[in-house]
Amino acid sequence: MRKGAKVAVIGGVLAVMVGGAGYGTYNFVSALNGKTVVGGGPAPARTGPPSQGEVREASTKFFTAWEGDEAMTAALSTNFPEEAAQLLTAYRDNAHITDVKITPGAASGTTVPFSVRATVSYGGKSKPLAYRSKLTVVRGATTHRPLVDWDPSVVHPELKKGDTLVTGESAAPPIEAVDRNGTVLTRDKYPSLGPILDALREKYGDKAGGTPGIELSIRHEDTNAAETPLITLAKGRPGKLPTTISASAQAAAERAVRSYTESSVVAVKPSTGEVLAVANHRADGFNAAFLGRLAPGSTMKIISAAALIDNGITTAGGPAPCPPDAMWEGQTFRNLQNMQPNENATLSESFARSCNTAFIKFTDDIREDSLTREAEDRFGLGRDDWKVGVPSFDGSVPAVSGPDRAANLIGQGQVQMSPLNMASVTATAMTGTFRQPVIVPSSLDDRPLARARGLSAGTVAQLRQMMNRTALSGTAATAMSGLGGSIGAKTGSAEVDGQARSNSWFTGYRDDMAAAAVTQEGGHGGDAAGPIVAAVLRTGG
Repeated sequence: MRKGAKVAVIGGVLAVMVGGAGYGTYNFVSALNGKTVVGGGPAPARTGPPSQGEVREASTKFFTAWEGDEAMTAALSTNFPEEAAQLLTAYRDNAHITDVKITPGAASGTTVPFSVRATVSYGGKSKPLAYRSKLTVVRGATTHRPLVDWDPSVVHPELKKGDTLVTGESAAPPIEAVDRNGTVLTRDKYPSLGPILDALREKYGDKAGGTPGIELSIRHEDTNAAETPLITLAKGRPGKLPTTISASAQAAAERAVRSYTESSVVAVKPSTGEVLAVANHRADGFNAAFLGRLAPGSTMKIISAAALIDNGITTAGGPAPCPPDAMWEGQTFRNLQNMQPNENATLSESFARSCNTAFIKFTDDIREDSLTREAEDRFGLGRDDWKVGVPSFDGSVPAVSGPDRAANLIGQGQVQMSPLNMASVTATAMTGTFRQPVIVPSSLDDRPLARARGLSAGTVAQLRQMMNRTALSGTAATAMSGLGGSIGAKTGSAEVDGQARSNSWFTGYRDDMAAAAVTQEGGHGGDAAGPIVAAVLRTGG
């Protein structure tokens, strides 16, 4: 718990204000409900959107109370007074924000933009605070009064439901995170690393040798989430924290995802499992690169092909016919549009062309749990035991029956992966050894890393041959064009209910780097995710 923070108790106060008995309370509640008692008859209730005058009235009342440090009065000008009172009281008492001056802008309909200037003070230290926000005025559902439509972002644009503001000694000392070569990593230069640096500070700040400072921060409802610093009143002494990131690969990843909305990418070093880059370009700021849970589409065929080989069902040069469609338990599966069928195809050819029906046809030959066992025992997935250094999802390949059993083979059904998972899958396919991804050295905190059997040399040779063929002449050839060295890749397109376009997936390797990316609603694997991965692989780590 941050020093100096305390919890405001609001509900009882509101109850006393609006729930007491007596003539004065009756008049208060009558006024609150917008009624004027004249000769015993209520004034007619107003309906429809608030007028310009009402928007001005409601917003002015709210701003005046907020500026006047009257949290309860300001809260009663909103449609959720108890929630508003808690946050506005914390704004004053826990965040220690005073001298609030609000300047409204020109209203647009019922929305009023405004700017806030204030002072944050704690422990003899003070700093100015300035930001912009907005509010919307609505008509109360029961009172019919114009009220501020309550949302935490009214108080500060970065606040979400359940968040609050606190000022005090920081929960963790600051860190100076450095890449594998000693280059300092900052959120200004590498924006995607912002949430990761916060998480690293929360977990390793007290192990890096620094001392805490005094900060105004956002404390999130999720107690496992790191606090988000807003203003530093007094700097602590940062401790140096080594990471496995490569600044050059990170810079390339940041540039690459900016070209495609809702995109994420991860690069790892197959020989060590070290994370070289992680980048996201998303409206919600979510670290989908590590925590995403999405169907990986045909990139899953790396694991499926390994399962077919390891269970003696076929080989890279063995038969894997590619018919125009295939049925399993009443569900018909088809290939991408315009794919020509080939009843004489090998597994290598069907893999390189990303033929869905070839893999669906093997559903009869593989045990119900074989794909799950392959993912868990050989690739280290789905056991919830990865300790990357920051929160991550470990992938999921459940053993299922019905149509999803077949769909799992082509990365649909109930399979879920993140780009981190698929980068790791590619690294294991390259080397035969599962090395759990890490973003800080395990020696920093002696955490045990996940283990798995890995793959035989024979299976690795076949997977590399198929992935190389895919990169040179298959569905990944356009994206991988111009990349030298030892290369391989696999494309994927994952259909999602309610989306007009499929999610674009791509994973590939070049020498001692493996990378995977997803672009939601990006179309075919080579269209969006492919160029992102190729851009990162070009850096060589």
